[in-house]
Parts: sequence; structure tokens; C-alpha cells
Amino acid sequence: MSSGITITGGNFESEVLKSPVPVLIDFWASWCGPCKMIGPLIDQLAEEYAGRIKVGKVNVDEENELAERHGIVSIPTLILYKDGSVAGQKIGAAPRHDIEALFKNLI
Repeated sequence: MSSGITITGGNFESEVLKSPVPVLIDFWASWCGPCKMIGPLIDQLAEEYAGRIKVGKVNVDEENELAERHGIVSIPTLILYKDGSVAGQKIGAAPRHDIEALFKNLI
């Protein structure tokens, strides 16, 4: 079971832009092999850092407009938001320490 919040065009502002904690968004798709590889790691980070960061997931097939708005051309893409602005980004499957490096200094 995923620990991340499903982010949609409808809840993006409230869950991401107005979040009191940094938000790590995983742009993914069910057919994406690298997305499946890092999915469990993203879920693990969501549980371990609960309360200090929020983890959201955007299915690019279901939320095409949201993905386009963020310029997503490759998946997985991880984007970190802090105080309503992009604070970091990582494209492609990455090891745990690279993903944690996106937000460690902000919590």
C-alpha cells in the first residue's frame, strides 16, 4: 500500500503549495519500469519522514495536465516543493541517498 498522497490538479494547491512542510512529488506511471523500482523506496521515505516531509504521487497518465504544467518529459521525476516553490528536482531512478539529499537540508 502506498504511503504517499495522490496529488491531482484539484488538490495540488492545498496539498503542495500551501503545505507547512516540504513536499516530495513522484511523477510516475504504472507502465514505467524505473518508477516501479523506486516506488517502494518512495513509500519507505514517506513513512520514515512522516510529519517532517509530505510525499505525493502524480500518475502522469491520469493527471496529464498537471504533468505538462511541470514540464515532465521523463519519468520518474521527483520534484521537491518548499513554501510553495520548487526547491529541487531529480529525473530518473535514483538511489536512496540521492533522493534524501533533495530534502535532508530542509527538514
